[in-house]
Amino acid sequence: MSENCTHDCSSCQADCSSRDMRVPGNAQSNVTRVIAVVSGKGGVGKSTVTAFLASAMAKKGRKVAVLDADITGPSIPTAFNAHQRATGTDAGIDPFVSAGGVKLMSLNLLSANETDPVIWRGPVIAGVVTQFWQDVIWGDIDYMFVDMPPGTGDVPLTVFQSLPVDGVIVVTSPQDLVSMIVAKAVNMAKLMEVPVLGLVENYSWFQCPDCGARHAIFGESHLEKVAAELEIPILARLPINPAMAAAFDAGQVEQFSANPLDEVAAHLDG
Repeated sequence: MSENCTHDCSSCQADCSSRDMRVPGNAQSNVTRVIAVVSGKGGVGKSTVTAFLASAMAKKGRKVAVLDADITGPSIPTAFNAHQRATGTDAGIDPFVSAGGVKLMSLNLLSANETDPVIWRGPVIAGVVTQFWQDVIWGDIDYMFVDMPPGTGDVPLTVFQSLPVDGVIVVTSPQDLVSMIVAKAVNMAKLMEVPVLGLVENYSWFQCPDCGARHAIFGESHLEKVAAELEIPILARLPINPAMAAAFDAGQVEQFSANPLDEVAAHLDG
C-alpha cells in the first residue's frame, strides 16, 4: 500500500489484494481471535449484538475485549457503564475493564466530553482504529470483537486490511432491502478474503406480553432465503425486547440474565 493511500479503492489502480498490510499489535498484547461485527446499514442493533455477545463469551470464562471501531458514533462504553477517561503510560493505553472482565477501548474513553462530535475525514478516523490495535495494552485475549461502523467505507476497509480478522458476523433486520444490504457486507468480506461466520437478525418480532402472540413489526423476514442464496448460516434471530434495550442504555449488559446470544457464543467457542 502506498504511503499516499487515501483508502479509496474505487479509484485506485494499485494491486493491494496480494499484499499483507496487517499492522503489528501492541508488544504486550496477545489476541488469539478477532471477530468483526458488521452491518450494511445503521440502526440494526450492531452494537447491541457486539456488547451482548462479548458479555456472553466472558461469562464462559474466556478473556474478551471489544474494540469500538465506530469512531463517530461510539456506544459500547454506554453498554458497559464505562464513562471515565482511559489512562496510560509510555508503554501504551490501558483499556477500560468492565465489572465482568471485558476490556474496552473507544474514542469516548479518550474524549474530554462524551458528547463532543468527531468531525474528522475518513483516513484520520481509520488511523484511530489502527492506533487502538497498536497502542492499547490488551494483554492476553481469547476473543476480540470489533464493533464496526455501518457500510463498506474507510473503517471496515482498514480493519479488514490491518487487523488479523478471523471472521465476521453480519447483523441485519427484517426489511425489504435486507437482501441487497446483506449482500454488500458479505461481498466486501469475501473480497477481503475474510470468512463470514453467520447472520444475526435483530428486531425479528415483538411478543405481546399479554397474549404471547408474535408480531412482525418490521415485516415478515426473508432471512432464510437470503442465507440460502449466500450460503451463510443464521446464528440467531432476536426479538424486539424493551428490557434488553433498557439494560444496554443503563450500562447493565453484563447483568442481563437472559442473554439471547449465549448460544452464539457457545457456537463460536465450539
